[in-house]
Amino acid sequence: MQFGVCYYPEQWPRAMWADDAQRMVELGITHVRIAEFAWSRMEPRAGEYDWQWLDEAVETLAKAGLKLVLGTPTAAPPKWLVDAHPDVLPVRSDGTRWNFGSRRHYDMSSATYRRECVRIVTAMARRYGRHPSIVAWQTDNELGCHDTVPSYSAAALQRFHAWLARRYETIGALNDAWGNVFWSMEYPSFDAIGLPTLTPTDANPIHLLDFRRFMSDEVASFHREQIDVLREHAPNADMLHNFMGFFTTFDHYRFAADNAIDVAAWDSYPIARTESIGLPLEQKARFARTGHPDVSAFDHDRYRGIGGGRFWVMEQQAGPVNWASWNPVPAPGMVRLWAYEAFAHGAELVSYFRWRQCPYAQEQMHSGLNLPNNELSPGGLEVQRAAREIAGSAVLSTLAAPAPAATALVFDYDTQWMFDIQRHGKSFDYQTLAFDYYESLRELGLDVDIVSSRADLSGYQLVVVPSLAVIDAALVERIARSNAKWVFGPRSGSKTDAFAIPGNLPPGALQRVLPMQVLEVETLRPTLAPALSIDGTEGHALNWREHVRANGETRIAARFDDAWPALLTHGNVRYVAGWLSHELHRTVLRQAAHEAGLDTQLLADGLRLRRRGGLTFAFNFGAQPVQAPAPRHATFVLGEPRLNTGDVCVWKDA
Repeated sequence: MQFGVCYYPEQWPRAMWADDAQRMVELGITHVRIAEFAWSRMEPRAGEYDWQWLDEAVETLAKAGLKLVLGTPTAAPPKWLVDAHPDVLPVRSDGTRWNFGSRRHYDMSSATYRRECVRIVTAMARRYGRHPSIVAWQTDNELGCHDTVPSYSAAALQRFHAWLARRYETIGALNDAWGNVFWSMEYPSFDAIGLPTLTPTDANPIHLLDFRRFMSDEVASFHREQIDVLREHAPNADMLHNFMGFFTTFDHYRFAADNAIDVAAWDSYPIARTESIGLPLEQKARFARTGHPDVSAFDHDRYRGIGGGRFWVMEQQAGPVNWASWNPVPAPGMVRLWAYEAFAHGAELVSYFRWRQCPYAQEQMHSGLNLPNNELSPGGLEVQRAAREIAGSAVLSTLAAPAPAATALVFDYDTQWMFDIQRHGKSFDYQTLAFDYYESLRELGLDVDIVSSRADLSGYQLVVVPSLAVIDAALVERIARSNAKWVFGPRSGSKTDAFAIPGNLPPGALQRVLPMQVLEVETLRPTLAPALSIDGTEGHALNWREHVRANGETRIAARFDDAWPALLTHGNVRYVAGWLSHELHRTVLRQAAHEAGLDTQLLADGLRLRRRGGLTFAFNFGAQPVQAPAPRHATFVLGEPRLNTGDVCVWKDA
């Protein structure tokens, strides 16, 4: 449970560095990330390196006792590089190029840019790789941000051809898998295939899907080229990348595979993320100053799984930010609460963006731990308080890592891409559906691990699958052998790996353990809302509904008001044949949890719990005071059971 900060020494006079470092230590900061946007200062002209300023910055911070995270500067190529190699600029879907003058202005499929990145990273790693105070390296910054993936360049097309040739081996196999006989789309060779853009109507969905899969692999291989250099020259440091919240442009599981990272870091901006994702307007209004109670927790749990149990928050919101549609000031206490929330979910480090608010350039409206005049900001004062609380508590300062949860939620990137490509209705979004299931579990007081469908699921009592487009025989075999209770949401098993409808109808291979078939599907405009009741909870379908047929011994546990089955069960498996209103999702999950032997409790509005190392943390995101559900004789190590907005309390478990 350590604190960090993002610092940009190149943006401030050298005379301030030592004082900044000392004030960081006094505040309770232990880690500092630097250099991830400083290529033009490291190499002001091609092949001419200037390390003096960075040497001094590293030594100044290290001398103060700070540990450093060194970022590779590849998210912001300098002007001389772009002028010398304009082909490194990314190409948009309409064929126009992005321009210099911001960041992320590069095409990761460009062989030229990859070569230049390996060169600068090698130079950095040789100089700083064995520095004892540099404990971690971050590659690039927020890969894929600003819609810069995919790129529609000639280089991307060439590499896409090679990717397709490796995947399909022959053009005949590709034509068959893609169903290119439809609309006379057959190709004579791999190099005849174009990019799936600027077509009069929809491109072939498997063409779009394979392009997304290819670009996801491009992101992973771009990162891997840097990691291979860093592993060689910095063998004792942790390797990481700072992912983003609610971001699905690439497959994070594949990205992290094969020792590509040691820690999954991510950038947490709860208020801005609440504002920018597809939540109901009522929730955006209600949690405008606190962030939705589950919006950061969702990615804490997701990235903990992606990091194999290890995750950091590399950038944590410290006050109002600059990039959402609206950017309110956080309610008092929230900056402190977000730190404890991250720690409760297993974070080893919470690092703030940024040390000092910059008074110029694009992010001058983005707050930091200090105001531009070097005075601690309101958020900075809350971090100071939290750091002192933890340092002064023997229990909190030695907290063990969280144990695996009893409940798993399966999240899948291919499913996101398939449903993006064929939403069938404009209001259907897979990640929003997954979040609704996650929110329901958290409202019931349950801890959740978010995992891949390929993860080891044998230790869980409840496995929740909001949807999984492709269900293979291997997963079904694991379900058949499992003692857990399984809940599947709509569209599960609805596609093959080649983006086609299964020959035996959806849910495909899942029929082995849940005999049923989906006959038709419909997307629901707001005026279509088939009603139903489950265990006394009234509600309706929204966005999506399926007409299904129960086969064999499958039981229909609930029906819509027009008699179509809504909830089907067989053995240890449940299937929800629609996107249900939130209270109904929660009821279905409560029933499944009880059958799995899990205790649930419906928490007060805005209240959330998380357990770690024998402690229970309680957080109030709501507008009204709430009482934490602690046992009567609980021993509190932080706070009190009555929680106002932004309050936290922690007690020892019995």
